[in-house]
Amino acid sequence: MTKNAIVLGAGIVGVSTAIHLQRRGRQVTLIDRKDPGNETSFGNAGLIQREGVAPYGFPQQLGLLLRYALNNRIDAHYHLHTLPSQIAFLARYWWNSNARRHAIITRAYAPLIENSVVEHKDLIEASQAEGLIRKDGWIKIFRTEAKRDQALAEAALWQNEFGVEYDRLTSADIARMEPDMTGDFAGGIRWRDPWSVLDPHALTSAYRRYFESLGGRFVTGDAASLGPFGSGWKIMTAEGPLEAEDAVIALGPWAAVATRRLGYSFPLGIKRGYHMHYATEGNAVLNNWTLDAERGYLLAPMNRGIRLTTGAEFATLDAPKTPVQLDRAEAVARTIFPLGGRLDPEPWMGARPCTPDMMPVIGKAPRHQGLWFAFGHAHHGLTLGPVTGRVLAELITGETPFIDIAAYSPQRFNP
Repeated sequence: MTKNAIVLGAGIVGVSTAIHLQRRGRQVTLIDRKDPGNETSFGNAGLIQREGVAPYGFPQQLGLLLRYALNNRIDAHYHLHTLPSQIAFLARYWWNSNARRHAIITRAYAPLIENSVVEHKDLIEASQAEGLIRKDGWIKIFRTEAKRDQALAEAALWQNEFGVEYDRLTSADIARMEPDMTGDFAGGIRWRDPWSVLDPHALTSAYRRYFESLGGRFVTGDAASLGPFGSGWKIMTAEGPLEAEDAVIALGPWAAVATRRLGYSFPLGIKRGYHMHYATEGNAVLNNWTLDAERGYLLAPMNRGIRLTTGAEFATLDAPKTPVQLDRAEAVARTIFPLGGRLDPEPWMGARPCTPDMMPVIGKAPRHQGLWFAFGHAHHGLTLGPVTGRVLAELITGETPFIDIAAYSPQRFNP
């Protein structure tokens, strides 16, 4: 008999996991309160970041920490009244970002990143989504020689250890690549390997259609109703109760709440982010996904317009929007590129689920049979969706995962 599986969470991680389970002979039902790709997966920078072998660490330098404390930056913002509830997470995040520990984490994290493009390629081709993809990398531009040289030294290390390919850009190179961009830039980096996505929501939707073409189903349901039932799991959906031998929790920032109901405790922090789409003035064209590295925002030429994305906002998951970083970023971006009017009725906001050791949670629940976790991907949810889906599906169906996933085990937080 065909075994049934439930996947809770229809973002890029959940949809990818559902595909790989369905491919391996499971009858999979994908469940969410919204249509696939309408939460965190909707509003990212649209990059499949093969170069992102080192997860984003917490600043270590006292001077930089003091500057962040002023709370007037684009790359980071915080809600002062919520800091007491986040201090334990932030302290562990800071501790793990020490140079020695961060280097160890990077080596453990890299196998996921190294396979990110090839695993997306598989699903992109299967879902006939090639029209949503560009394969010409992205650029990071610098305003000072010191930051440029620091980044280039780091890129050289990554190239030697992890095979990341890059080009060094001069100010003349930037002017040639982006003739409508102005500014006195000291140079930059072009990452060669990453792919970019012209519409991240459309990509998740394409993966959903492919999943359904394999015989999978999507239904709306309530994650709070998930519970053990016999030797498996049961959940309430819009079509009534649903039972399955296996259940996967891939709920992104809501995973901590869902797992807590089942007796688990994950120190999942929240980094919120914002985006807005813009028209361009005149015939201006932005050719590349471009990060203004020392200001902390990114401009991306997407199908909906020029998407401007912000850094991290440390706030509670359900706090009202405070898009001050977006306003700050827009003011700076207009000085280097002729952005036109805003195209969205209001800023979009999403929440990134982050662990204090900067690695996702992927694997079997320590105290339940048939329960599996896939969340905590922080800034790389889009990047890591398909590779996560593959390794977890391999584990669930008794295969040996094609990469070692021991470092991402849920047991590191729940022995």
